[in-house]
Amino acid sequence: MRVLDAHLHLWDPSRLDYDWLEGPLARRFAAAELAQAPVGDEGAAVFVQAECVETQFLDEVRWVAETAPRTGVIGIVAGARLDRGEDTAAHLARLAELPLVVGVRHLLQGEPDGTAMSPAFLAGAAAVAAHGLRFDACVRAHQLPDVVALAAAVPELPVVLDHLGKPAVGTAADPRRPDAAWLRDIRALAAHPQVSVKLSGLPAEAGGHWDRDQIAPFLDAVAEAFGAERLLWGSDWPVSSVADDGFRADARAAWARAVADWAERRGADLDAVFWGNAARFYGLH
Repeated sequence: MRVLDAHLHLWDPSRLDYDWLEGPLARRFAAAELAQAPVGDEGAAVFVQAECVETQFLDEVRWVAETAPRTGVIGIVAGARLDRGEDTAAHLARLAELPLVVGVRHLLQGEPDGTAMSPAFLAGAAAVAAHGLRFDACVRAHQLPDVVALAAAVPELPVVLDHLGKPAVGTAADPRRPDAAWLRDIRALAAHPQVSVKLSGLPAEAGGHWDRDQIAPFLDAVAEAFGAERLLWGSDWPVSSVADDGFRADARAAWARAVADWAERRGADLDAVFWGNAARFYGLH
């Protein structure tokens, strides 16, 4: 099975600065470490910004591009702040000149509710679309209405929802079912045809302890809402490889196997979920 990982992180604290790294993640995760977590027979990846300090967003893109021949990265979702007016416009113009950049992410999960609907943010989102780039929306479940509103306000902007919108999934020992609010918002978001969703991040939401029966209802819900043609598999490596007992080297492959088995049971096209949908969404050939 060929795999285009739609959500891969890389970082090296000796090269760039990251304020949020701690615990098992507070070390380098780059080409050598990724080589210890292979998935599929033919592998490639889309790198998603790892939230280095804002002044280094362009440096992060350049570093990832340098490492791409060793990591299989064929597309980069760069860090950007979309609510900075002229500074946003200048940053996007510089990004558009850099190789491999296919999209941007303004990390919304830590922002106040409503950030994505501010006039400045909407202007930045429109500029992203004008540059032919895509937007990764990383929000917590209660922020999903903001992504719905963004999709409605800027219909020309291709949007992909990271990590199914981070629903509360519980743990393998104490699983939770999809709640009514998340289901409602997922359906509302799926009504916008320019929006896709990444099958990623649930292991991290479960604290590293999950099982297939626990996550299947969430995968079922997004499949029913979006259709198989708008599902992109992503590993969220290395974030989703951490549990309270440390870093799990096999976690990336385990997540791929679980999603592949689930997709086969649903009769979904594995090559689309694991390659074609991401290639089409990000404009990769």
